[in-house]
Amino acid sequence: MSTLPPSEKTAAELKPRPKFIVDMRLFWIFLKVNLLTTAGPTSIGLLYKETVGKIMTESKFVEAVGFANLVPGSEALKLAMFIGYSSGGVPGLLAALLGAIIPPTVLMFVAAFILVQIEGQVWMKGFIKGMGPAVGVLLAIVAWQLFPSGGKRSIKWRAVLIAVLSFIALVLFNIPPQYVLIGAGMLGLFIYR
Repeated sequence: MSTLPPSEKTAAELKPRPKFIVDMRLFWIFLKVNLLTTAGPTSIGLLYKETVGKIMTESKFVEAVGFANLVPGSEALKLAMFIGYSSGGVPGLLAALLGAIIPPTVLMFVAAFILVQIEGQVWMKGFIKGMGPAVGVLLAIVAWQLFPSGGKRSIKWRAVLIAVLSFIALVLFNIPPQYVLIGAGMLGLFIYR
């Protein structure tokens, strides 16, 4: 019996489950995540809690987030496809994708109807501006959870170096995030040998 916390279990230690159970769990996870969160980056924290140690390892999750940021498109859909496929193959991909698509589609129809009714109201601008700082805090928390990605909770100099160089590339040189991620991955090939 393993004494590791659920987020640090290896792929072999995660219990194998019948494919239908995995597919239904993937559908439910992405349905719940897309109902309870507002955007791709803010959903990563909840998705982390729902998947790591239950259907995938922490290193596989970090890999999913990294690859999802490399290709264009919706964060939620890219993560659904990656996590769904890696956990349940093509049926898992379809189940996760369906769970990820239903909530935003229905909510967008409802929101569009409501926004047309309240368009131009003064209080709406203040509401939108008030949400900005909360989104910033959510992103910072998710970043902190993903920062020590090696499975251990200690932060090493290599991770700090990559973080500082990534920050400089993003802020000072305005390099697009996908190129920063590719560069960080290539740097990781050399400094994590």
